[in-house]
Amino acid sequence: MVIAGPSGAGKSTIVRRLLAHRPFRFSVSVTTRAPRPGEVDGVHYHFVTVEEFRAMVDHSELLEWAEYGTSLYGTPLGPVLDVLEGGEDMLLEIEVQGAALVREVYPEALMIFVRAPSLTELARRLRERGDTTDEAIERRLEIARHELAIADALFDYVVVNEDLDATLAQVLDILDVRRRRPQRST
Repeated sequence: MVIAGPSGAGKSTIVRRLLAHRPFRFSVSVTTRAPRPGEVDGVHYHFVTVEEFRAMVDHSELLEWAEYGTSLYGTPLGPVLDVLEGGEDMLLEIEVQGAALVREVYPEALMIFVRAPSLTELARRLRERGDTTDEAIERRLEIARHELAIADALFDYVVVNEDLDATLAQVLDILDVRRRRPQRST
């Protein structure tokens, strides 16, 4: 399952709560950005240099990767394959660019786009973090506009994160419906 959406939409919080309710394995992404306060290497992200990231790309070690703002993000392929081959469910929290790549490789993947109720609210959430410059917020809002424009075509579901409990309930409902759906044979 893929959860993606604009920076500040609440993806990470939804993922944390989702993992408390369902037995997903969570893919820890790699990134070239600096850790935020409280983030732990190997838990929240694998923090790497640009050179290390580029080497992972060159050696086809990433399922997907994207440049977001001034940083690179990607999903290590090996752990994803190990989990899927073991018959377990994998949860990816990734950028929209990367979600498009996952859709190409795994068209059957459940794709959920999380958005804020409005761009004004998204900007408020980004400012509230206190770790983002006004210039970076404007860049992120521009990216969000593009992501919102393509979300309906790329994702199976779009959920509006206005109330966290209601949004989590909606995502859990989506999972329940998906699990009850008969699998098509190939």
